[in-house]
Amino acid sequence: MIEGILTVAGLVIGFFGNQLITKKRIKTSENLAKNEVDKAKKEADKIINKAHQDSIKLLEDSKEEDQKRRIESQKLEKRLIDRQENLDKKLEELDRRQENVRKSEDEIEKLKNEIRDIRLKQQEKLEKISKLSKTEAAQKLMEMTEKDIRNDLVGLVNKLQNEAKELAEEHSALIITTAMERMSSEVTAERTITSLKLEDEEMKGRIIGKEGRNIQALQKATGVDILVDDTPGYIVLSSFDPIRREVARQSLEMLIKDGRIHPGRIEEVVAKAQANLDKEIVRAGEDAAREVGVVGIPKEVIRLLGELKYRTSYGQNVLKHSVEMAHIAGMIAEELGADVKIAKYSALVHDLGKALTHKMEGKHHHISGEMLRKYGAPEAVAQAAEQHHDDVEATSVEALIIRVVDAISASRPGARNISAENFGERMRDLENVANSFKGIEKTYAISAGREIRVFVKPESIDDLSAIKLARDIAVKIESTMQYPGTIKVNVIRETRAIEFAK
Repeated sequence: MIEGILTVAGLVIGFFGNQLITKKRIKTSENLAKNEVDKAKKEADKIINKAHQDSIKLLEDSKEEDQKRRIESQKLEKRLIDRQENLDKKLEELDRRQENVRKSEDEIEKLKNEIRDIRLKQQEKLEKISKLSKTEAAQKLMEMTEKDIRNDLVGLVNKLQNEAKELAEEHSALIITTAMERMSSEVTAERTITSLKLEDEEMKGRIIGKEGRNIQALQKATGVDILVDDTPGYIVLSSFDPIRREVARQSLEMLIKDGRIHPGRIEEVVAKAQANLDKEIVRAGEDAAREVGVVGIPKEVIRLLGELKYRTSYGQNVLKHSVEMAHIAGMIAEELGADVKIAKYSALVHDLGKALTHKMEGKHHHISGEMLRKYGAPEAVAQAAEQHHDDVEATSVEALIIRVVDAISASRPGARNISAENFGERMRDLENVANSFKGIEKTYAISAGREIRVFVKPESIDDLSAIKLARDIAVKIESTMQYPGTIKVNVIRETRAIEFAK
């Protein structure tokens, strides 16, 4: 019983003790929460105060900025107003000046009319006094003036011509000689081989073959006429196509070296020679372009350029001639300030058409321009190449340079071969052109046709007429003759007074 009472008493004490503890904890939590709320309120008040201060400052700054903008706007508006006023003043001034100009023009026109009337009256009076019309008086005055100043005009013309020639010749000679001195090449160019030497005559029979089968197979495969009986110890190859001629030459050399000569072997060797020649042609074109420093040439143009290795013009190898021209053209272009790349490129390919003249109709320089345009070369290069002869007008400095260097390369001593008969004929034609004019006493072609001296009759040709005659002869030579380089025309008028003392 007592234990039960104690148990109940313990439970009651425990319950009330827990209640006290719980109340104490709740009170402690309330105090903590209240402290946190007070702290948060204080922080919130600080943030609100700071935000309020910042908004006040921002408002003040915006008011200040707005005030500055208003001031700037007022200044700008004032400047615009001032400018408008100045413009209005200037317009008014221009209107006043224009009005004054109109008045002046009216006065000037009035004065002009008065002057015309006065001149007309004076002219009528002069015509009555002199009994000559205006045209007749002008003609007579011109005749008198020409008679008085004729000698002075002749002297002045001669002086100006001599000065121009001296300066032009000195400058051009310096440029050309400097370029030629820097360029060193063979004087006589290599020729295309058209004959083949044999070690013994027995080889001719083997080349001909039984009933001529071998030689017929060779001619059919190469398209070349082969002459074996005309020259002892030699086989002569004849064809209008230099490439075919070279294929035939290489084929014969390989057949002679191999010793096996029959139709089947001939076809095989000709095909091999053709393949070898194709490689040599491309290599020759690439070597030429590399030598002169021109890059970016289309491969089709390179091949045509390589074919020029087997073409000659008056005994001068066309590819060597083109390479030499490219070097000289680059030097002259550099001196003159022209486009060096265009000058070199054009000079290198200017005779490209000579590789196709046996296949296409037309002059070789026209074909050159057509092929260059076809294969995508620059238009400036195509034009300069096409214009390197006189039948097409030169439209660029580079085209004129190509003409000059073409003449330099072709006309230097030993560059080209020309027969004595052709040489004599050209000299006679040159003299006949000059003799076709009136008042000519004697004519001499000298310096291998580079100069012609014309002696005139002094009683038929005066000094002014001699100047005109020299120009007329030069024009006729240009229009009727073909020649490399230039021809100097000297017209000489000599008056002699002879008397005898007795």
